Amino acid sequence: MSDKKTRSQGHDSLFHSDRVKDWCAGCGDFGILRSLEKTLDRMQLLPDQVAVFGGIGCSGKTPYYLKTYGIHTLHGRVLPFATGAKLAKPGLTVIAVGGDGDGLSIGAGHLVNAGRRNVDLTYIIFDNGVYGLTKGQASPTLHYGEQTRAMSAPSMLEHINPLSLALTAGFTWIGRGYAYNVEQLCDLIEQAIRHPGSALLTVLQPCPIYNQLHDKDWYAGKDLGNGKGRLYSLQDEGYDPVVQLDAGQALQEEKMIQCLSAAQQWGTRIPTGVFIQDLSKPRLLDHITQQHPGYTSPSPAEQPVCDKHGRPLSRLDTLFDALSVHIPNANSSQS
Repeated sequence: MSDKKTRSQGHDSLFHSDRVKDWCAGCGDFGILRSLEKTLDRMQLLPDQVAVFGGIGCSGKTPYYLKTYGIHTLHGRVLPFATGAKLAKPGLTVIAVGGDGDGLSIGAGHLVNAGRRNVDLTYIIFDNGVYGLTKGQASPTLHYGEQTRAMSAPSMLEHINPLSLALTAGFTWIGRGYAYNVEQLCDLIEQAIRHPGSALLTVLQPCPIYNQLHDKDWYAGKDLGNGKGRLYSLQDEGYDPVVQLDAGQALQEEKMIQCLSAAQQWGTRIPTGVFIQDLSKPRLLDHITQQHPGYTSPSPAEQPVCDKHGRPLSRLDTLFDALSVHIPNANSSQS
């Protein structure tokens, strides 16, 4: 990065990129991108302290549109890349982003294992119910029987609930926001980043081109005729998601049941906010440093790989010797 303190021309964010955003007009991705910019600024981070990893799909373009280290990974593989970066350089703020299709279909196995590792990273799922980049097929979060305009028939499959899946996988911070509520979304992103462990944030968003079922008017509850939107904040209603460091098994189970119950709500009332924040579980890094006390002094990414003359410090010849296999001479075996 040429100048980590340079703002884009005419913009107030260190993280704003002048690249043209080729998302469709009205796409919720714009709200998520703006929320990321505002949050990283508010946390007083610098661009070279943040790495954003993207999956495949419309959301996968996010690393190109932020002035941070950005990595565009393989389909469904964003979490292994992000995990490796965080373990290699624990001081780096690592954010993984991807769509509901990318993360909950081909990437579902990686999501489960990222949760059980409890690595200190944030995973943001852009949830619009469809595969937007490939023209509107049903994603895993589209409910059974629903039919968007690109589908020839209603969905025959039950949906995946990312909040419930994250809870059972072991994510220790789970939240949900809405792309058009930037103020709340900024708060949620900051909480997720500051949480000491694996954080999953799903963001509901309209896809104005392919998902006519869940557009901004639907989230605003205009079809309900009661003057209220579908979305409400758990925290505004006194919901306490925190499992303290010294919490016993009974309290942990109580909070998990509470989270699971809230995660099932859908239809006329859809909860947003923090569903659970479990501070009682150790991070993977805690286990690693317990077994290897010098792991972070320096971290793997900061360890020297060559001397002052550019000669590698690793002795590959000793490795090759250890791996060599003796093959008897064919002539000697005949004799």
